[in-house]
Amino acid sequence: MKQTHIKDVFFDLDHTLWDFDKNSELTFETIFNRNHPSIITKDFIEKYVPINQECWKLYQYDKITHEELRYNRLKYSFDAINYSVSDEEIDGIANDYIKFLPENNHLFDGAIELLDYLKPKYNLHIITNGFADVQFKKLNNSKIGSYFQTITNSEMAGVKKPNPIIFDYALDLAKAIKGNSIMIGDSLDADVQGALDAGLDAIFFNESKMLVEDHIIQINHLLELKKYL
Repeated sequence: MKQTHIKDVFFDLDHTLWDFDKNSELTFETIFNRNHPSIITKDFIEKYVPINQECWKLYQYDKITHEELRYNRLKYSFDAINYSVSDEEIDGIANDYIKFLPENNHLFDGAIELLDYLKPKYNLHIITNGFADVQFKKLNNSKIGSYFQTITNSEMAGVKKPNPIIFDYALDLAKAIKGNSIMIGDSLDADVQGALDAGLDAIFFNESKMLVEDHIIQINHLLELKKYL
């Protein structure tokens, strides 16, 4: 059913428009080929993906710092594949990862077509928990930055999704009204429930097709948004 009251559409970036997993794997492949050729990237990624997700959840709720996030997700992943690496090497890999990640810019299928469809009809915005400098590079390098009128990140707002303060900050920046706004994202907790608790509508980008409660509006492909917007 079309959401005819919507005027402002807020998107998450990573795992929603920007294909984080694919770009991340390509980045690690570059790093390992240069400095750690004995590591099989796919074996590392198999451990890294769930570890990174857990670390981000802790970071999201301020249970670990930015620096702890960067270190722990690598340290725990190397431990999981029984690869010995020094703290100095981890620091170098973390820096290289942030440096090279925005150079890989695969978007989810349908992202550009969807943004072209939405742009004439709505005010488009980004709300992201990602680090500011990296997120701006991702948006610009993938050539989607121009679609968005405002970009809110957690460093600007001082808090992370699902804290309602970041949604209020984004609404103020966009000069948008809660009742006419909707959030699209891949995290049930940070994006969907966070937005609903803050008074916005929300749609869950459920690319992995996980089971969700019936009251959650969900899509499995970005272009399915055309049914609602």
